[in-house]
Amino acid sequence: MLYNDDCLSVMKRMDKDTVDMVYLDPPFFTQKQQILRSSTGKIFEFSDIWSSRDEYIQYIQERLLEIYRVLKPTGTIFLHCDSSSSHYLRLLLDDVFGAKHFQSEIIWTYKRWSNSRKGFLPAHQTIFFYAKSNTFTFNTEYTDYSPTTNIDQILQERVRNSEGKSTYKRATDGTIILSKEKKGVPLSDVWDIPFLNPKAKERTGYPTQKPIELLDRIIRISTNKGDCVLDPFCGSGTTLVSAKLLDRKYIGIDINQEAISLCEKRLDTPFKTESKLLKIGADSYKMKTAEEMAILSQFECDIVQRNKGIDAFLRKRYLGAPVAIRLQRNSETLQEAIELLDFAAHKKGCSFTLLIAKDMHKQNRVDSLPNNMIILDRMDIQLENEIQNRLKSMKLSI
Repeated sequence: MLYNDDCLSVMKRMDKDTVDMVYLDPPFFTQKQQILRSSTGKIFEFSDIWSSRDEYIQYIQERLLEIYRVLKPTGTIFLHCDSSSSHYLRLLLDDVFGAKHFQSEIIWTYKRWSNSRKGFLPAHQTIFFYAKSNTFTFNTEYTDYSPTTNIDQILQERVRNSEGKSTYKRATDGTIILSKEKKGVPLSDVWDIPFLNPKAKERTGYPTQKPIELLDRIIRISTNKGDCVLDPFCGSGTTLVSAKLLDRKYIGIDINQEAISLCEKRLDTPFKTESKLLKIGADSYKMKTAEEMAILSQFECDIVQRNKGIDAFLRKRYLGAPVAIRLQRNSETLQEAIELLDFAAHKKGCSFTLLIAKDMHKQNRVDSLPNNMIILDRMDIQLENEIQNRLKSMKLSI
């Protein structure tokens, strides 16, 4: 069901105890007029400007009271917010649902491009998770163990000793008791889910669009197939698309006609962009060996993992342009390394390039060397680094 109306009016017409889960991404009290033109020329516009904070709080409170009424006793609510008003929204949720029914403060974290704002880079949003009663639906999800997890922690049962310290559980004969089959680590309240790629197929151009992956997780946790999901500020329809793909019923409400039209279009052909980062993990993007990382880390540089000719860029720029660094591979000649670095750096508009060669004394002379390229001997760098470390140690001992 889709409604082009104020969600308060729609929910007042709904029967009580009919919805299994509510996700809402309401206005954040940003005091901004949100306007954005999509690639297709559509203009999405909504106001997040309020005469006072009290007006905003009353607006949200009225709608939370209706959400509480339409939720089933087993129902849950996930309220999405940022730092603009999260502290006020938490108090409102305590008032309406009861502080004892607070379940989690979920932190959605993501990587974003830096900006010129003074202070820390905003890289997370908050989702408050409350239940209507103690009998709420919750489907536990599991994640992989940390790379630092000891194998014994996975295979062996653990208990608390008399001092409260975790230790391995033993039988009466002293043998360690193996643990039961484990599914992994229960999902924590910090979710690292990539923000939508600008080129992602699911991106619509809607200013507050969230990735389907985020809503998929919320819906899987809090509902079962056939359950009903309500989004009273459905915007571009991400919640509804996720619900449809996961075989849930859905109700979407938005006062903006363009938003409803967009929802209808997406629901006709629901599509989800698969996140490669989530699927294969961030570590799979790391192409450097431990030795290569150690050599590059001697420079003040930003390491590049996936480029054929460049391994890093100096953080300091010269002549207003970047300086590219490359390590010569064991499988290539010095001339081949020079050509790869020069070609890649030219495409990136570098002022200088730095090639870290293998043992130069054992290599043939090069055919030609670009004027802006500097070659350092890898062994010389390692030797100098070792000498500097020894000197520091000597000074400390004195």
